Amino acid sequence: MNDIAFILIVFFLVCASVEPEDGRSQVIPRSEKNEAQQDSQSIEVGLTTATVIIDGTPYRLNEFQPRIQQMLAQKKTEAERVVVVKSQADVPYEHWIAMTEIIERAGGIITLLLEEEQTINLN
Repeated sequence: MNDIAFILIVFFLVCASVEPEDGRSQVIPRSEKNEAQQDSQSIEVGLTTATVIIDGTPYRLNEFQPRIQQMLAQKKTEAERVVVVKSQADVPYEHWIAMTEIIERAGGIITLLLEEEQTINLN
């Protein structure tokens, strides 16, 4: 009985380690800089299903790559090349991966804007 339990444990360990990972690795920017300074220098990219918003200006999907390459070519330091990516909930994962790959190939360093903490005043 112990032999069967041992074999099952080994089987599940091997199966768990063979499972392929989804996605890809990300380079996370260093957090040594002042957050306010980094926010003023960074480029904000908002992803929707039909458009990409760069620093508040909407672009069609086919206009995104040349525009982000142009913007990042003007940046000299690593801190200036930080790109904050915001994504709506309905954006497909494949679309998000494609857009972040374009940013990384253009020389951008991606960071994610997670859901911000909000204070609600109930009167």
